Amino acid sequence: MRKLIIYCLGIVLFFGSCEDKKKASQTETEIENEIKTEGEKKIESKKEETQNFPEITNENAVSFLTEYGEKNPETKVLITTRFGDIEIELYKDTPLHRANFIYLVKQHYFDETFFHRVVPNFIIQAGNSDLTSTQKKRAELGKEYLLPAEIIPGRVHEYGTVSGAKEYRENPDNRTAPYEFFIFLGPKSSTTHLNGKYTIFGKVTKGMDVVEEISKVKADDGDWPLNNIYISAKVIE
Repeated sequence: MRKLIIYCLGIVLFFGSCEDKKKASQTETEIENEIKTEGEKKIESKKEETQNFPEITNENAVSFLTEYGEKNPETKVLITTRFGDIEIELYKDTPLHRANFIYLVKQHYFDETFFHRVVPNFIIQAGNSDLTSTQKKRAELGKEYLLPAEIIPGRVHEYGTVSGAKEYRENPDNRTAPYEFFIFLGPKSSTTHLNGKYTIFGKVTKGMDVVEEISKVKADDGDWPLNNIYISAKVIE
């Protein structure tokens, strides 16, 4: 009888051990699958951001950005600087500018560009640099195109609005230079030459203290900061 009890106990322990090992194996497999899935998502996301797109020209800009905007509906971007972060919300009623900005962010265009123009109590402007890499990016993405103006009646430059920089040469239609944007700080009294002539396509929702600090850095006679203010950008929503 004692041997029978020991024998039965051994069987129970054996199968219990097998069950524990099975559960442990299942748990390890589930964790591995989760890690693999997460990795695949990141790889797929990276592929989406770096996939080959056609060079943007004045001829295809509207059709390309319209289609891109439909597939990429995000409206919130985080700009990172050594002074801190700036969160920007893009307006849906300026669809070409919104799509263009999201496209440039996802293509990593803004990374390692600068806030290259700072005017206290007026604006800070970003999207350019004196690095050859910036000109190379522009050549690859589309060197010549401009964005059609999307000027909304009644919308004016206010504290924290984000607007597209404008190409002055032969530009009676107020088309936007696609790679540069500026954040407005100045009083409304200084907006006479801006309102109705520059497309306002977003606003700063967080980080105006950072914008203020950047606007006060020392700059040369051309408003270019004496020490480069690098930026990077990513889509957050």
